[in-house]
Amino acid sequence: MAIIEVKVPQLSESVAEATMLQWKKKPGEAVAADEILIEIETDKVVLEVPAPSAGVLVELVVGDGGTVVSDQVIARIDTDGKAAAAAPAAAVAAAPAAAAAPAAAAAAPASMAGVAMPAAAKLMADAGMAAGSVAGTGKDGRVTKGDVLAAAAAPKAAPAPAAAPKAALQQVAAAPIPLGERPEQRVPMTRLRARVAERLLQSQSTNAILTTFNEVNMAPVMAMRSKFQDSFTKEHGCKLGFMSFFVKAAVHALKKFPVLNASVDGNDIVYHGYFDIGIAVGSPRGLVVPILRNADQMSFADIEKKIAEFGKKAAEGKLGIEEMTGGTFSISNGGTFGSMMSTPIINPPQSAILGVHATKDRAVVENGQIVIRPINYLAMSYDHRIIDGREAVLGLVAMKDALEDPARLLFNI
Repeated sequence: MAIIEVKVPQLSESVAEATMLQWKKKPGEAVAADEILIEIETDKVVLEVPAPSAGVLVELVVGDGGTVVSDQVIARIDTDGKAAAAAPAAAVAAAPAAAAAPAAAAAAPASMAGVAMPAAAKLMADAGMAAGSVAGTGKDGRVTKGDVLAAAAAPKAAPAPAAAPKAALQQVAAAPIPLGERPEQRVPMTRLRARVAERLLQSQSTNAILTTFNEVNMAPVMAMRSKFQDSFTKEHGCKLGFMSFFVKAAVHALKKFPVLNASVDGNDIVYHGYFDIGIAVGSPRGLVVPILRNADQMSFADIEKKIAEFGKKAAEGKLGIEEMTGGTFSISNGGTFGSMMSTPIINPPQSAILGVHATKDRAVVENGQIVIRPINYLAMSYDHRIIDGREAVLGLVAMKDALEDPARLLFNI
């Protein structure tokens, strides 16, 4: 027997620990080399843990939901072992029906059967129910909140005869569970959600946040986009969106007013000679902000492709720590979800963030006449400790001018 250990990948210096999500294999099952065994969640990313070698998974050292650190052993694989064979069909057929265990219990790993989920465990504790007193119907035999509610609501009657018909048992299991008129569910924050909460509170408590607003006529950008969309798509294999214009306009303004691209370090102001733009992206796990490195050197096509890549990785939980580290300025696009106005919160240690919103036809006055224009409200929050109102307002005006006359981006004026 040759046993090898499965360990937690090396976490970044800023990440002290991580949480185990759900094992994809059970003890006794065969695994292939590099097959993903489990995902581990940190406060920034989800890491995949592959099998270091082919063999049989013989032990899970840390179960689902466990807290782990870098290089910790979480499982062991026997490289010479063989997967446990299923019982012969003839033997199963010959076994008395009364001796056959329920399918759910047979499939459940011994380490998981009867384990209560967090919400279920709290209900059991509140009701004074002993651990193991409730049968689990969840995945791998886990006890769910519904199991606890059903057990609490069940009348204290004599147990059903052992020979009760199978159909009757299925009907009982399928019966609706009364949840009451005011159901609640308590679930722990994910590490990412807890980290986002921590950073937002840090931002509001350490920065002197002020927000300035302006409106931009998006007609010139929309006209340019419409004119070149087909040619752009054929040439670059991606669509020309609005975010590339917002990124270009932001970089244009940051070059004119470098303090918007700066950060505070103690009593020092750090002026960055590069433009790493964070793009706020929603994901199933929460808000993430991947970084466009050296955005000033990227073409419209480069920006669009990178943003699309970020969106896909965020949806799949595959953004790496290096893709979300750093950043000198951020852009949040609430317009994707229909937002008309917001006051974005600065992403520390940055000192400013641009919020863009939904573009809507609105009545505006031009040359004394009321006309209809596609208007987008821009909002820029900034750290008033180092950025004065003059730089903030003029910086936002520079973004507005660049969007209302995109040719300025070509000539850097």
